Amino acid sequence: MNDLKLLQVGIIGAGLIGGKRAAALPADRCKLVAVSDLNFDRAKALANPYQAEVDKSPWDLISRKNLDIVIIATTNDAIPALALGALEAGKNVLIEKPGGRNPGELHQLRQAANKSAGILRVGFNHRFHPGLQKAKTLMAQPSFGSLMYIRARYGHGGRLGYDREWRSDPKLGGGGELLDQGVHLIDLCRWVGGEFNLEYGKAHTFFWNMPVEDNGFLLLNSPDKKRTAFLHASCTEWKNLFDFEIFGSYAKIQVFGLGRSYGVEELRHFQMKPEMGPPEVKIESFPGEDNSWNLEFDAFLREMGGEKTDIGSIDDAVRSVEIVYEAYAKSNLNWK
Repeated sequence: MNDLKLLQVGIIGAGLIGGKRAAALPADRCKLVAVSDLNFDRAKALANPYQAEVDKSPWDLISRKNLDIVIIATTNDAIPALALGALEAGKNVLIEKPGGRNPGELHQLRQAANKSAGILRVGFNHRFHPGLQKAKTLMAQPSFGSLMYIRARYGHGGRLGYDREWRSDPKLGGGGELLDQGVHLIDLCRWVGGEFNLEYGKAHTFFWNMPVEDNGFLLLNSPDKKRTAFLHASCTEWKNLFDFEIFGSYAKIQVFGLGRSYGVEELRHFQMKPEMGPPEVKIESFPGEDNSWNLEFDAFLREMGGEKTDIGSIDDAVRSVEIVYEAYAKSNLNWK
């Protein structure tokens, strides 16, 4: 396939996530043609291997007439305005979670997406990890029974200077750990278990010298009160951790680890026996590189073609951030 038939892609934000997004582009379907970043040298470093051009302004990138897709991988404060501009230009847009700093910004994005010729999707890539994909498949089997509750933890190990990074600044991030990793947990609960509402929320700063929370605790209930979720997001874990447990009336499914510093991803399936007692246990490991980014972008391309996939929507982002901000209100926190 020659370049004229490839979808033209631009990336705004050339940091770690921008690099992951570039690497996930399928070479037989897409071509990275432009990169923009506040740091010109960083943009150039990402663009050069792909023979892409560097735009000094993100608005120059958005205004490119032949651009099909804009990927926005910036700090949270910059996402809404850039996404609005790209949608108004009729581009197909993929933004990183949480999509903005607060529910109001996301509501504006949703309104713009409803009017745009392009699509808007949100990067909740954890949905595409193999363990979580298989967990959802197992939940659909009669042997799982009915979903009772979810218990999940997601935590950073911490690093020197963490309290001086952009995520610790509410003007840039919009909040702390709940808005960073907590939205992944909320989104996964809604993805596997349907709608949830906040019953109890506590956001608190225990350790880091920063104005946003370093820990968040959530208790969620389904609208019918028949399903519950207990969630904890933390950046005082001291060792990177991901642990997502799904409890059915006949089985428990646990996804532990996400690869790399989080440890090899494993799916642990505990199946109740008819006589009960110790369950049957099956453990499946998923070593190797994290291809959730590739699978998510493939889903994005299929959504451009009109297909319904597992990729996160702007509605998913709105609801996750609303729950976070309800927890902030219960904790008497206001980042404005």
